[in-house]
Amino acid sequence: MVTGYYEPLLQGSRNRTRGFEQAVLGVPDDLLTIDLSAVFPELKDKRVRGRLEGKRVVPYWTRAEIGSRGEALPARTLLYVDDAVELFFLQVQGSGRVRLQDGSTVRLNYADQNGHSYQSIGRLLVARGELKLEEASMQGIQAWARANPARLDELLNANPSYVFFREMPDNNDGPIGALGVPLIAERTIAVDPRSVPLGAPVFLATTRPNSAQPLNRLVMAQDTGGAIKGAVRADFFWGFGKAAGEQAGRMKQNGRMWVLLPAEAAPI
Repeated sequence: MVTGYYEPLLQGSRNRTRGFEQAVLGVPDDLLTIDLSAVFPELKDKRVRGRLEGKRVVPYWTRAEIGSRGEALPARTLLYVDDAVELFFLQVQGSGRVRLQDGSTVRLNYADQNGHSYQSIGRLLVARGELKLEEASMQGIQAWARANPARLDELLNANPSYVFFREMPDNNDGPIGALGVPLIAERTIAVDPRSVPLGAPVFLATTRPNSAQPLNRLVMAQDTGGAIKGAVRADFFWGFGKAAGEQAGRMKQNGRMWVLLPAEAAPI
């Protein structure tokens, strides 16, 4: 399966004011990241996130718990944005830009995550019979949210995962991916690094969103994502802005992938 992602543009403010009340959080001071590989080598690259409760390490707060704790959470608020759904999808995308009221722009990039697994709210709406499978796109979920504002928090909290951000220099490059370099629109994919090495060139053969029009090209495996699991699984980066978002939100295509490796790296 090949899905799509992009860099969204949100509207925001440095201060909490009427209309701008959704907090974009930095990494909390009490979030622990524990590397288990020193004790269990078979768990290389496996990191556990948690917090201290007395002398015990316990799971970090879920999305619902983070929301209910409010200012009691020891995390710096970077910005306030105007839409809870847009903030949710900013977390799903992992990066974005926020236009402030003075016209300036702030770039945000993934900094950390609370350690809970991502759960698809689109899949949940389909299971409940509130959306048809073909409607469970980003646009379909946004339309449902506008029609059901009183039920929005309950839906968003069904995904316990929560992403924290950091501010980045404002420039014209793409957002920073897992390799620490800017992503290139329509030439970058996010992969599961357990199956596809980061940095590898990949020939991707799929189709454009909601169509049979071929999309065949060489791309680079430069990023990862919480929902990108498995060998033949990719998230195609469409770029920045509304047009890119329209493509990314509708993309859920079948595809094939060829990972290109040096001959000496061939599996035995």
